[in-house]
Amino acid sequence: MTSNSLAYSEQPGGGEAAELGQEAIPAPAPAGAFGLFGSDVKKNEDLKQMLESNKDSAKLEAMKRIVGMIAKGKNASELFPAVVKNVASKNIEIKKLVYVYLVRYAEEQQDLALLSISTFQRALKDPNQLIRASALRVLSSIRVPIIVPIMMLAIKEASADLSPYVRKNAAHAIQKLYSLDPEQKEMLIEVIEKLLKDKSTLVAGSVVMAFEEVCPDRIDLIHKNYRKLCNLLVDVEEWGQVVIIHMLTRYARTQFVSPWREDDGLDDNEKNFYESEDEETEKSDKRKKQYTMDPDHRLLIRNTKPLLQSRNAAVVMAVAQLYWHISPKSEAGIISKSLVRLLRSHREVQYIVLQNIATMSIQRKGMFEPYLKSFYVRSTDPTMIKTLKLEILTNLANEANISTLLREFQTYVKSQDKQFAAATIQTIGRCATNISEVTETCLSGLVCLLSNRDEIVVAESVVVIKKLLQMQPAQHGEIIKHMAKLLDSIAVPVARASILWLIGENCERVPRIAPDVLRKMAKSFTSEDDLVKLQILNLGAKLYLTNSKQTKLLTQYILNLGKYDQNYDIRDRTRFIRQLIVPNEKSGALSKYAKKIFLAQKPAPLLESPFKERDHFQLGTLSHTLNIRASGYLELSNWPEVAPDPSVRNVEVIGLAKEWAPSGKTKKENPVKKFYSESEEEEEEDSSDSNNDSENRSGSESGGDSSEDSSEDSSSEQESESESESEVENKRSSKTQRKSDLEDRGKKTSRSKTSDMSSTGSSSAEENSSDSESESESESETESRKVPKVKEKKPQQDRNPINPGVSLLDLDDFNLVSTPIALPTPALSPSLIADLEGLNLSSSSSVINVSTPVFVPTKTHVLLHRMSGKGLAAHYFFPRQPCIFDDKMVSVQITLNNTSDRKIENIHIGEKKLPVGMKMHVFNPIDSLEPEGSITVSVGIDFCDSTQTASFQLCTKDDCFNVNIQPPVGELLLPMTMSEKEFKKEQGMLTGMNEASATIIAAPQNFTSSMILQKVVNVANLGAVPTSQDNIHRFAAKTVHSGSLMLVTVELKEGSTAQLIINTEETLIGSVLLRELKPVLSQG
Repeated sequence: MTSNSLAYSEQPGGGEAAELGQEAIPAPAPAGAFGLFGSDVKKNEDLKQMLESNKDSAKLEAMKRIVGMIAKGKNASELFPAVVKNVASKNIEIKKLVYVYLVRYAEEQQDLALLSISTFQRALKDPNQLIRASALRVLSSIRVPIIVPIMMLAIKEASADLSPYVRKNAAHAIQKLYSLDPEQKEMLIEVIEKLLKDKSTLVAGSVVMAFEEVCPDRIDLIHKNYRKLCNLLVDVEEWGQVVIIHMLTRYARTQFVSPWREDDGLDDNEKNFYESEDEETEKSDKRKKQYTMDPDHRLLIRNTKPLLQSRNAAVVMAVAQLYWHISPKSEAGIISKSLVRLLRSHREVQYIVLQNIATMSIQRKGMFEPYLKSFYVRSTDPTMIKTLKLEILTNLANEANISTLLREFQTYVKSQDKQFAAATIQTIGRCATNISEVTETCLSGLVCLLSNRDEIVVAESVVVIKKLLQMQPAQHGEIIKHMAKLLDSIAVPVARASILWLIGENCERVPRIAPDVLRKMAKSFTSEDDLVKLQILNLGAKLYLTNSKQTKLLTQYILNLGKYDQNYDIRDRTRFIRQLIVPNEKSGALSKYAKKIFLAQKPAPLLESPFKERDHFQLGTLSHTLNIRASGYLELSNWPEVAPDPSVRNVEVIGLAKEWAPSGKTKKENPVKKFYSESEEEEEEDSSDSNNDSENRSGSESGGDSSEDSSEDSSSEQESESESESEVENKRSSKTQRKSDLEDRGKKTSRSKTSDMSSTGSSSAEENSSDSESESESESETESRKVPKVKEKKPQQDRNPINPGVSLLDLDDFNLVSTPIALPTPALSPSLIADLEGLNLSSSSSVINVSTPVFVPTKTHVLLHRMSGKGLAAHYFFPRQPCIFDDKMVSVQITLNNTSDRKIENIHIGEKKLPVGMKMHVFNPIDSLEPEGSITVSVGIDFCDSTQTASFQLCTKDDCFNVNIQPPVGELLLPMTMSEKEFKKEQGMLTGMNEASATIIAAPQNFTSSMILQKVVNVANLGAVPTSQDNIHRFAAKTVHSGSLMLVTVELKEGSTAQLIINTEETLIGSVLLRELKPVLSQG
């Protein structure tokens, strides 16, 4: 200890302490264990003195030592008060190290950290970007709900910081704030949306991580940033690349159609086997005509390909899973070489990569066949790697390479690793099952292994041989006899049970051996394993039925032994067998069929890969590795039948739109514009009949894409760039012609707008409106290039009644949409028609309103039983009315009854045990409740749009009772009124991952309008939507907490079937509601 103390005093800090004029008290180093504690105390005291020094050099040296202690894993938490005093230091180096320390210990020492909260807030304005970022990190590390508003404000300010490093830290802070207070989700989504537009590669990975954590279902936020993320991907830091690639994989599965249609799920070998070459070429020609890859789909595949060369194994694995899940099957082969390269890495990396290769090799063997030797087992491999390589070799085995593999397997069987040797024997059995040409060879090889000295090898061989013999038992009587002799030497229970089962199944083929085996087993019955005892009982029963002369007494003896066995399974089996095979007066009708039951032909076991069940998990995820759904796992959706509107990703004319966007637009016009642009796109899809039209459209999109990405310089992309530039010039000229008319309308509109809009709101509205204007401009430009037939259809749709959401504030939108389209000249000008339509439909109320419930169920639920409540009984029900306490709460009415003969006093709600985020507004305490008295009170509970249980205590003067309220999913909704057109519009925006459907089968009389309405509103608080079609019934509601729309459609099909469709952003509630509605609609 003396040497340690001396070494410490020789460090630079000691000299500086002397310079400061402080007393240096050379304490003698105590001996023994007390010296250890004394030294630590002295060290920390020395550091505290240095931190309180007036010299920056001493403080800096102390902070360096403290950070060094943290790096070595030592506890420095007791220095927190001394360190936090220096948070306001003017020395930047000291301040940086102080923030490093605070980030580590702020969560543990929250009270002390809160004392310096004003300093952190000032540091957010510091000129140094590192200090601003560090202050935000410390602030987000203080896990105290009271500072959530401060954190929210800091994140908003940091998201607009000039430094990309600070914006990156803002993205990191979003996840911390969300985990602390999920109610801030909507405000955080706004910040995420803003940061997603950031062009810095430093920010991209972090904000996508925040997006995945906070709102992974908000795919609409990605549309405008999709191409930018694809182009930035190569330059983003490695872990950001992994996150972005996984997110874009999910995005692609919802926005593009399947590229696998051309393959029809078959490998090349399978196609050649099943059909002739002529048929194959004809089918491939048809598929090529049917399927054209979306340019944005191709952009993602093209831009991720270079990342297969990454030095980071996680990036390579992420690209590999992307190619596996979204690329055409003919292009997925390029990932195999990169994955095989990763097998030279650490064993942990090898394990994950081999697991994913094992899953891939089941479906597409051809990808990894050229690299067969890379999967040969090495003596230095750990058992887990050996087993996975065996699995892959088995999947890749075919007639061409099986002889090579069997020679390899013979070597593996001799391995000293017995677990691996046993796995090899199982592998040989699977090869024998899958490839019929080598079944006999494998079987004879396994029989040779029966003479092996190692008991585990022999036991595993017996089990595998038993499975192989089930396929063709008649040909292998000699093998069964040989295995019967092994009963004297094999002690492994599974092997002994397998031999007994084989002899029992084939007892008629070995009539001399079987009774003798039963005699031997009867001797050792009491000492056998339970598994073996069950097979002895089965063998006795089979021999009793086929050879009762020799085995009758033996079987009865064994049944008597089993009758008094300690294991109840064996006792039950004994009673069952006795009643079935030994005829007596009590025997039932089954005794006649005993022989058929015991000696029925059993199907041969199917030896399958354990990785066959994992293909429904996304490759490279924890869920795939564990083969169970991990928390936070996001499922890949199925490919859509029809691709959603591709124009939502168009952003090439944003800059031009901002040049002439009017200054006084409100946020209200944004959804209307979106509505019109979507409807136009639907008309385009309906009316386009030729493939040339779609090719032109995709060409123009790819042109716009290449004009954004200056790094692409191929000749085809240069041509498309020039095309897009000419289109932009045409649009600019058409816009200038309309500018004066637009400005006039802007003046009229500005007079009708509210005067209390904030400057921030108007600026954000300008950005939103410019985005949507550019969208509608690009679509109207496309529309004007349509063939004349389509142009004639367009005016008729324009003259239809417009969505009721149109108001006077939005009149300029109609001018924008209608002007570029060549219309037949009507009696009134297009702008005047738009004016009149807007005037006719303008109203002060909103289009989508909360309505009164169609039906209020009278069913009550027991909250507290009178026996449990000592005379106090409580029931609750949901009145389906908006809550008077808070609009995010569900109203619950509780009826309290006094069933006792005494007065119950001071009834109130005590301790609340609510899940995170859930809130409850309690009723006022009830002074007293007379005997036989009853009272109804109201409470409000914010269930946060989940069916989690709200647990709390219902208390009286003397007792407290634990009670629970769990809401049915249908009571988390408020009914809405909307038009059919508005319903279709909203439904069109909630497709893909936001849609769930099921088929219902019921009698036709259950599908009348009144029956469907009655059943649906009984289950859920939905509002009926007027419909023009007799076979479609629509219902609408919104969730109480988040206000997310819940759209339910019941579409009657031919016969007695119907399609139930639910569209909502709250996918979890949607799936639960679907599960509850389906049985109700199906029953009579």
